[in-house]
Amino acid sequence: MLAAGAGLVARSLLGPGVELAALGVGAAAAVFGALLALAGSDGARGVAIVLWGLSGALACQMTGGVAGPLAAWCLAPLAATAAFRVARLLPLGAAAAVAATGIAALGSLLLPLPHVEPAAAPWLGMLATATSALGLGAALVALHAAVRRRDRERDDVEFGLREVLANQPQLLLTLYPGGRVLEAYGQPPPGLDLHDIASRNFGEFVAADERPAVDEALQRAIAEGTAEIAFTPAHDPLGWCVLSLRRMSSIRIAGALRDARAQRSRETELDQARTAAEAQNAGKSRFLANMSHELRTPLNAIMGFSDIMRQRLFGPMSDRYAEYADLVHDAGAHLLELINDVLDMSKIEAERFELAREAFDARDAVSAVIRLMRGQAERAGVQLRGVLPSEALEVEADRRAIKQIALNLVSNALKFTPQNGSVTLTVQAVEEMLEIVVSDTGVGIAPGDLERLGTPFEQAGDATQRAAGAGLGLSLVRAFAKLHGGEMCLESTVGEGTTVTVRMPVVVLDPPIAVAPAEASVGG
Repeated sequence: MLAAGAGLVARSLLGPGVELAALGVGAAAAVFGALLALAGSDGARGVAIVLWGLSGALACQMTGGVAGPLAAWCLAPLAATAAFRVARLLPLGAAAAVAATGIAALGSLLLPLPHVEPAAAPWLGMLATATSALGLGAALVALHAAVRRRDRERDDVEFGLREVLANQPQLLLTLYPGGRVLEAYGQPPPGLDLHDIASRNFGEFVAADERPAVDEALQRAIAEGTAEIAFTPAHDPLGWCVLSLRRMSSIRIAGALRDARAQRSRETELDQARTAAEAQNAGKSRFLANMSHELRTPLNAIMGFSDIMRQRLFGPMSDRYAEYADLVHDAGAHLLELINDVLDMSKIEAERFELAREAFDARDAVSAVIRLMRGQAERAGVQLRGVLPSEALEVEADRRAIKQIALNLVSNALKFTPQNGSVTLTVQAVEEMLEIVVSDTGVGIAPGDLERLGTPFEQAGDATQRAAGAGLGLSLVRAFAKLHGGEMCLESTVGEGTTVTVRMPVVVLDPPIAVAPAEASVGG
């Protein structure tokens, strides 16, 4: 515009007047519009479009209205909108162009507009047409280039996505709820051709007796959103596939089909290994139970005869032989205790141990243990104390198991408590929970050993302490607690001592006393 205006002035075709002012209005709008467009925001571009519409309408009015030479500038907003290449601004550009044309038409009808010099009118018309055509043409070329660039980018993205879909390890499907396959991408299981899957019913690829389950999975995916089903493919009786489904809409389902033959083989191997391990463990338990019975029979005879010799029922004998009889009897008693522990553990592991529940006072069982272990504690130089409730503590449990729990815990505590130490056995009720707590001032247990204790045949301590048992005491305590629906907890600090707490829901709670309602008095 500036170059054309300067040329017209130089050739004396355009002098000072409304024509030059109209060109100035157009040039100013172009400069300000360009500056606003550089801001890059849709708001600034919208202001630029409106500015071009107003300047076009004003320049058109200054040169004679719609019949004047600058009427083509009313299309400037359309050119600007096309140059911006933003689709959401097109309605604003069209509205601005229509508004500019309407303002120019109304001005021509209602206002006395100035007239352009006849000599300059053709040149101004050429200038308006050329600038409008050039701007609109350049904008359309730029718009076309942007569209082609976006198309290429979209094609590149689509090609990349299709390449990923084609080479990913699963077969991705879109299906109708009835099972018809709409699209298929990826790697099908061995024996299937990708091109034969589309437009067929998925049930055709499933073994006949398993098709109802696959159809039910499709309906479940529509109803619940997701579903998964494993099946044998129709073309491979030895194969195994897994289909994962997810609802896309009320009439479309996305599915991922993968070959799970290797996974099923691993699961089968694991199941076989677990079954073999369980069979071996059951065989071990049966062997231990049978051997325990076979050993206990002659052991009872040994202990009986040694006891007769200790009591000298058939006459006197030398002190040395009497000492030997005591050693035989003590060793037999220790061996019998170990055999009983092994027998109990084997029964528990074989799930053949049955609790003989009965109602009794838990204090009686615990008091018997304290009396039984008192002599051992005195010989070891350890103080054994019992903390029992003053009132009866009714429980419904296996009396022998409760006694065995207390006996094993006290025995372990005495074994790990040095001379002049103390062991405390506490029995209390916390609502329906029976708590048996044994605490000692012994050597304590290292954190690494705490994790192992409670497993059969696991022991802690030095070689001398390990030789005093078979590692079944705490494992039996834990097993008996679990059979009663309870648990065992260990807390220990090296050099300070250990506390073992057994909690079981076996306390018999007193029923609430019903309070009779007071009788209402009747007045006379």
